[in-house]
Amino acid sequence: MSGGSRICIDARLESGFSGGIEQVVAGLAQGLSSLSDGDEEYYFLTYPGLDEWLAPYIGGSCYLLHDKRSWSHAWRRTVASRFPMVRKILEKAGALAVEKAISIPVSSGIIERAGIDLMHFTFQAAFLTDVPSIYHPHDLQHIHLPEYFSDYERRGRTIVYKRFSDQASMVAVSSSWVRQDLEEHLNIPHEKISVVPLAPSTEAYAVPSPEELVSVKAKYDLPEAFAFYPAQTWSHKNHLGLIEVAAMLRDRQGLHIPLVFSGRKGDYYHSLEKRISELDLSGQVRFLGFVTPLELQSLYKLCRCVIIPTKFEAASFPLWEAFLAEAPTACSRVTSLPRQAGNAAMIFDPADTDEMATCLHRLWKEDELRTSLVKRGKTNVSRFTWKRTALGFRAHYRRILCLELTNEDNAILSAEPIL
Repeated sequence: MSGGSRICIDARLESGFSGGIEQVVAGLAQGLSSLSDGDEEYYFLTYPGLDEWLAPYIGGSCYLLHDKRSWSHAWRRTVASRFPMVRKILEKAGALAVEKAISIPVSSGIIERAGIDLMHFTFQAAFLTDVPSIYHPHDLQHIHLPEYFSDYERRGRTIVYKRFSDQASMVAVSSSWVRQDLEEHLNIPHEKISVVPLAPSTEAYAVPSPEELVSVKAKYDLPEAFAFYPAQTWSHKNHLGLIEVAAMLRDRQGLHIPLVFSGRKGDYYHSLEKRISELDLSGQVRFLGFVTPLELQSLYKLCRCVIIPTKFEAASFPLWEAFLAEAPTACSRVTSLPRQAGNAAMIFDPADTDEMATCLHRLWKEDELRTSLVKRGKTNVSRFTWKRTALGFRAHYRRILCLELTNEDNAILSAEPIL
């Protein structure tokens, strides 16, 4: 049927530094590993020594493929993310390259030697190859929120995204909103872009036991009730807006809502720390840093509510994860999030602190509202699983490689996007 085709999925990531992309790759590995009715083989391209995070999700017809010759790129990216001064030096050097001609990575030859038939680039840092490919630009945040990017980053992203989109046989996005955005700003033909919705990353994680919930609560000394937001401390994630709202509710209504954040602490964390001190919220706001999958699951289960004040997303993993964990949720009214949330979450303008405060206050106080949102969230998120995502991509793999399609493949390819 498929002729034993070999598909390579880009997983050249270091755990804890890639945000939702790491979750996409882990979820896709879990989904593809669950497929047993095809003869495709799936190879996850990783850097040696940096794939421990992925190994638990690899099974079935999925395997690891090490790209040893690209180690220098991994080292550069890791050092730059951990040490801000190094990143600034690299950006300054890179800016000079942009002025002349930006350097586009070229395949090391690993996928060609492995006999790969199709390369699936799961994130923006792809490479040039003659092997047919799928490319994920994910979003064009640098165009919509240019203030969060250097001139080098903005120009570099536009050039790179366009080049790899042009190379690709298919450009994959997670929502119709992103597809329209790519058509408008990168001039990518509508028919080249396919919407393949993703799923909650926590679907692939183990469900914490009651004993593990107690252990996580004790480890982080968590309060009995708290509002939770999992996101790296990038500026656009808008932790600051939520912190300001917590101070507003305390000062205006005497309502003290503990805030708990998880996710890697980046450069912007120091600005958040300063503002927390200015607002005298040190005892009310907790940043836990990067947590394990089990701990993340536990935090969703332990919290009273989830609030997502982000200013920009292609789609929100925390929104789906909260629905799956039966946590009542409020999220910002940006990009694809209103359609993703449907009637299962409260919606607010992330620039309107009064509106956000109203949502948080109601989530915190109204038991009936929380119960209703949980019920709707379960119905909403039931539409999205990693197996369904894997089946969607497999149908596209077969289509691109001109292989025989099953009735299920044809039904998937002809269906209207649900997001």
